[in-house]
Amino acid sequence: MPMPFTYRHATDEWRRFLETMRKRTLIDSDNVIYTALDGLFRAFRSRVPPRLVLEFGDELPAVMRAVLVSRWDITAPLKPWVSRNELELEIRTLRRDHNFAPEGILDDLVWGIRTEVREIDFDRVLSRMEPEAQALWARIPG
Repeated sequence: MPMPFTYRHATDEWRRFLETMRKRTLIDSDNVIYTALDGLFRAFRSRVPPRLVLEFGDELPAVMRAVLVSRWDITAPLKPWVSRNELELEIRTLRRDHNFAPEGILDDLVWGIRTEVREIDFDRVLSRMEPEAQALWARIPG
């Protein structure tokens, strides 16, 4: 079997995502985008069974997949779902002293991630999740 595209081109995919996010959000710092992405993935995976998180990760580009599972305690009890506003607050408070993500970053991240995945496969995985997870990852107008 040939090497999967996402492994051979991981750096290119990651840089394209960061550039796309910089253009959409006008955030100059890759660190801010990374921290917000990490916060989103932490909030998501803390509410979804690990098996489904891993299936979700299979649809992401390689670097995003690594961020999704980095420093994850899969034995932690699942948190209850909260409102979208509360999820965004959770994202924005990760590393509070160094997190400069603006309001609205959640929608920007969902939009940006969806530009990097094969949506039919992404949506197929989401269809097996709770309605709250599906709502979190719903398409955001461009």
